[in-house]
Amino acid sequence: MYASSPETIVEIGPGQGALTEFLLAGGAQVHAIELDPMMVVHLGRRFASHPNLHVHPADVLETDLAQWGPAVLAGNLPYYITSPILDRIRQARETIRHSTLLIQKEVADRVIAKPKTRDYGYLTVVTQSWAEVRHVVHVPPAAFRPPPKVDSSVIALASKAELLADLDEFLKFAAHAFRQKRKNLRNNLSGVYPNADWTLLPERTLRAEQLTIEELRALWAKLS
Repeated sequence: MYASSPETIVEIGPGQGALTEFLLAGGAQVHAIELDPMMVVHLGRRFASHPNLHVHPADVLETDLAQWGPAVLAGNLPYYITSPILDRIRQARETIRHSTLLIQKEVADRVIAKPKTRDYGYLTVVTQSWAEVRHVVHVPPAAFRPPPKVDSSVIALASKAELLADLDEFLKFAAHAFRQKRKNLRNNLSGVYPNADWTLLPERTLRAEQLTIEELRALWAKLS
């Protein structure tokens, strides 16, 4: 899964431990975050002979993913909270440098999307602003028991070498730019920048989805 064997792995949602077994096989310290009390008990019994497994009964959305130091992350993310979990990973990006995630294909398509495509949006900009994103493999419903009603994808995230100090402020701007996706940038941003001379900005008639991250940052700089 990774170029070299990591010393510490953070696993989100281990469930019955199907992935956990493979993660432990490499000899790493595995910190597994599991919310379901029954699964916590199951994991403790199944891997009782594995001192390298540390099961944390916790909600991942309330967990500091960086607390165990430099690590890689893996997980089968609950589809209904994928975006908030991605944001937790973003907050830990300086410590969690690599992540491999199984997520709903529809969300994966948005994360890896290119500008001027249907799937390109705020989630794309948020993720690609701090990470290099790669699609690994498509996973059909038949791969699961019981099979879900949606297709899945495995994606890989790698923190960019240069982390932007103003990332949080830029993402606030991007949220406004994508507020109503079918409206142009002037309509979405005029309330935030009431004194801007929009006649000087050729981007005013475009929609946010038509601009690359670099172009969005350039527009933000002009308006700021």
